[in-house]
Amino acid sequence: MAANKERFEKTYSQGAMNVTEIWVDRETGVNYLYHASGYSGGLTPLLDREGKPIITTVSSR
Repeated sequence: MAANKERFEKTYSQGAMNVTEIWVDRETGVNYLYHASGYSGGLTPLLDREGKPIITTVSSR
């Protein structure tokens, strides 16, 4: 992986005060949900019905 590439890519975003975003790890393909409201926020992997992480196919760009 090129040294100048960011590891995480934001693929979805909604809201301004209550922000919800989906980030994809470009190395593993794991999707993460980030939610922030005011001064607090949290990050967690997105899981499918079986409790396994949702994986996006990572292409080398």
